Amino acid sequence: MAPTIKNLPETLLVGKKVRMNFLNNRTQELWKSFMPRKKEILNSIGDDLYSVEVYDSLSYFDAFSPANEFDKWAAVKVDDHGFIPDDLETLTIPSGLYAIFSFKGLDSEAPAMYQYILGTWLPSSEYQLDHRPHFAVMGEKYKNNDPDSEEEFWIPIKPKSHE
Repeated sequence: MAPTIKNLPETLLVGKKVRMNFLNNRTQELWKSFMPRKKEILNSIGDDLYSVEVYDSLSYFDAFSPANEFDKWAAVKVDDHGFIPDDLETLTIPSGLYAIFSFKGLDSEAPAMYQYILGTWLPSSEYQLDHRPHFAVMGEKYKNNDPDSEEEFWIPIKPKSHE
């Protein structure tokens, strides 16, 4: 499965974050606390939801362990960071190249997709991971934990260096 490669302009988000790992997956808790607050974000753009992972460094992927922590965000895109509701935070995704993979299926099938992206597609591509946020865009075809659910996985990349 070949991704679409796009240059993402700087993207501004507002949402909530938690520090977590895959042994203590707090994704459900995060979204349950964010969704009632979403309507307070008056300058949101569109209806898409952003599920974002911010890793401390690229070494997270070199020696993967489900105990390694990262920041997980539940967010929406905004036109500026001028108004931030109480207890919500801002995140700026820097501009850069992304590989975009379409995903259809259950949440439980997503890890196999990421394993394919990082273990098969990336090593055989002309790209390497870049140190920027990874995210999923959940648009109108997203249905929480439904086999017909569709979303996009955005993986930050840059051309491989030939050193």
